Amino acid sequence: MKRICVFCGSGLGSDPLYANMAVQLGKTLVNNQIELVYGGGNVGLMGIIADTVVKNGGRVIGVITEYLLEKEVAYTALSDLRIVETMHQRKEMMASLSDGFIAMPGGFGTMDEMFEAMTWSQLNIHRKPCGFLNVKGYYDQLMAFIDHMVSNGFVHEDHKRLIQKDDDPERLIGKLVSYTHNISEKDKWAKKLAVSN
Repeated sequence: MKRICVFCGSGLGSDPLYANMAVQLGKTLVNNQIELVYGGGNVGLMGIIADTVVKNGGRVIGVITEYLLEKEVAYTALSDLRIVETMHQRKEMMASLSDGFIAMPGGFGTMDEMFEAMTWSQLNIHRKPCGFLNVKGYYDQLMAFIDHMVSNGFVHEDHKRLIQKDDDPERLIGKLVSYTHNISEKDKWAKKLAVSN
């Protein structure tokens, strides 16, 4: 695994542990010789993880829109900062550059990015692993809601294995590295048809 895309908050959150974990994840990426792909910002958890990777000798690719660049939230010191016009282009480029995805704590943007990556995996648009760094149980309620979707017939039980999660960066990266994608598009539609019939 050469590159991992990290989705995370443009804010710091309410607990210093979130920022501390961004530092840990950044160092873990460098220690495993994995490059960081992210949204190109210099604020919040985004800025912390990028800065950590840079300061520890790792490589970072930032992808940001012209709009956000004009708002002066870009990490302009990056040696590889790619500027695109739209948020759709931004997500597409981050996905194409990456071999896997990690969501740290974040807000609507983080959820949007991670759920799109998971949906594309479910549809076999890509076969890349998706992992949640569950800092301080941040994603416990989301995992419970996914169980709720399963129990109500909108997500199949075996599709939950698309989701990797851990509260430790090293273990989570290990799960992404060892992940095997075995979701069949044919099986997905067959299961949906079976449910509707």
